[in-house]
Amino acid sequence: MPTLTPVEQAEFLTAVHYVAARVKESGWEPTFIIGVGRGGLTPAVYLSHATNIPMLSVDYSSNVPDFAAELLVKLAKRTQTGERLLFVDDINDSGGTITHLRTELASAGAVAENIRFGVLIDNTISAERVDYRFRTIDRSQNKDWFVFPWEKVSTVDKIVEDSEVVPERLA
Repeated sequence: MPTLTPVEQAEFLTAVHYVAARVKESGWEPTFIIGVGRGGLTPAVYLSHATNIPMLSVDYSSNVPDFAAELLVKLAKRTQTGERLLFVDDINDSGGTITHLRTELASAGAVAENIRFGVLIDNTISAERVDYRFRTIDRSQNKDWFVFPWEKVSTVDKIVEDSEVVPERLA
């Protein structure tokens, strides 16, 4: 069984405010914050409120094309008119989600400089880099499964099942 490490609500709020400050300091102002379903939706809502930037969402985790692939094409087109999109997820773990998003957006003709990524937790050995993060971990050292406040309503069995989807990240 993995080590389940809770992210408390206070830490989550600190993380949101920290990322919001980094976005503001960067001088790169997004037109929209894009919550990546499922884990990035709650952080994106909070970040939207903290920055007063409107939020949209895509649902990568469900594998339903109408809520991911088709929306990514629409979002890519928006970048062609100069709109800036900040994609938000809870964690950049293996980098698989970000790789998928970048690949799909590029295939649809997105303007790369109008896209950025932000996460609460960033794995330093991930295949992908992000622009904004609250904290970093090194998965070669830290194998914990982080349980965010919105996940705490789930059963422990379901949390463990979710953690085992990519077993090598916790091995």
